[in-house]
Amino acid sequence: MNRLSSASLSRRDFLAGLAATCALPRSAFAQTGRRIQPIDATFLFIADIHACRMASGLSPHCEQEGKTDAALLRNVAALNAIDDKEWPAEINGAATGLRSAGTRIGTPLGLVTGGDITDDGGGQITQPREGTQLLQFSQRYQQGIGPDRVHILVYVGLGNHDLDQNGPKRQVDWYRREMRDYVEVNHRPGVFFKPPVPATNYDVGTDCYSWDWGGLHLVQTHRFAGDTGHGAISSLPWLKQDLATYAGDGRPVILFQHYGWDTFSVERWNPAKRTYDDDGAGRPHWWGDADRQALVAALKGYNVIAIFHGHQHAVPMIYQRDGLDLVKPKAAFMGGFALARVTDDHLDVVLGEAAGDHGEVIFTNAFAKSWAT
Repeated sequence: MNRLSSASLSRRDFLAGLAATCALPRSAFAQTGRRIQPIDATFLFIADIHACRMASGLSPHCEQEGKTDAALLRNVAALNAIDDKEWPAEINGAATGLRSAGTRIGTPLGLVTGGDITDDGGGQITQPREGTQLLQFSQRYQQGIGPDRVHILVYVGLGNHDLDQNGPKRQVDWYRREMRDYVEVNHRPGVFFKPPVPATNYDVGTDCYSWDWGGLHLVQTHRFAGDTGHGAISSLPWLKQDLATYAGDGRPVILFQHYGWDTFSVERWNPAKRTYDDDGAGRPHWWGDADRQALVAALKGYNVIAIFHGHQHAVPMIYQRDGLDLVKPKAAFMGGFALARVTDDHLDVVLGEAAGDHGEVIFTNAFAKSWAT
């Protein structure tokens, strides 16, 4: 291992039942003892895009914080140019220890997002309609051609900025519904509709989903599995069933969520200072110890090789907590991204950021690990 630091039947209930009747049983596959498919999966991960565009200008403070369309275009350019670059053998004069060092990166299989794709729950103005920020995100981070959008498949995840904002009292879930619909339209296979990026297993109740690249199992849980904020349904039961069905044979698993184990993600209310901070012992700001313990327990016994997350913006991190390897790139609006390659028995990860307007990048952190097969 090597590191470099720096209640009535709703539409959704109906759809869930319909999807279940059409699903093919995968658990039998996992129980037959058949050999796990070979793995050679390279992918990109970003978080904290914070698309800020409104009908007129940007949301308040976005310009000062650098959450501009120009910043997103720099990030997109870096992501699109990654295939012709090489895995770094050194970063700041220190060997990376990457098995892929010195070889061409090649075209990634997809780009996964780790939440906060918008700054204000999609950016609606006065009517329930497609938000300007969600539209901006889709114009940059939905597979397409040309220099102004990414060229590979995009797997969407939501964060607190996407899900926390309430609508008017008569439509309190207005914002959340639009964001969740975007995920569903992009990833939930149906009888009559084929999404652009189909998931293997989509949970209509929580909008969490999973998919496979060869013998690698990947799971998107949005803010975090077990989240019940703003009336959400906990996805922990779904996650447990998903892992038992799709990863019970020991194949490597990667989990994507928004919150992490870093000091910002785990901060609590400090009554003396009347703020949330590292020293607080009150209610958690984002997610609490019990949430993390429940997630760790759900993952126990599975070959979870890494969790990728966002939330904290400025500092790229590769670290370990609760026996889990955690990866958090710099915010995408600040140019940041993570690049990973998984093979049958190895993981290479580098963190980087855009260093110009034409695809230039710098790599800042690296991590490598192997496991027995």
